Amino acid sequence: MSGVWVFNNNGVIRLVENPGAEMHGGGRRKVLIHTPSNEVITSYADLETKLYSLGWERYYDDPGLLQFHKRSTVHLISLPKDFQRLKSMHMYDIVVKNRNVFEVRDM
Repeated sequence: MSGVWVFNNNGVIRLVENPGAEMHGGGRRKVLIHTPSNEVITSYADLETKLYSLGWERYYDDPGLLQFHKRSTVHLISLPKDFQRLKSMHMYDIVVKNRNVFEVRDM
């Protein structure tokens, strides 16, 4: 993972990526893996199925985003509508909120 985790004044964490480091690393792209099945997530349909099985529900507050909320937590996963625009920071957000279920790997 190239980048730095940064906390803002509200205690929100985000990953600030270093695009130069990715270029020196051979330009490998990141993929989201569902670890129990060792399956690469290739679409939102795949991701949605896995998240539903973990208790996540769709949240329809912002029409410009695909969002999931888990009732038992305060967590909200916000993703771009277009799967092709999914970046490693979105993948790591999913990983942090679903420990031991997803991981990000270089492809």
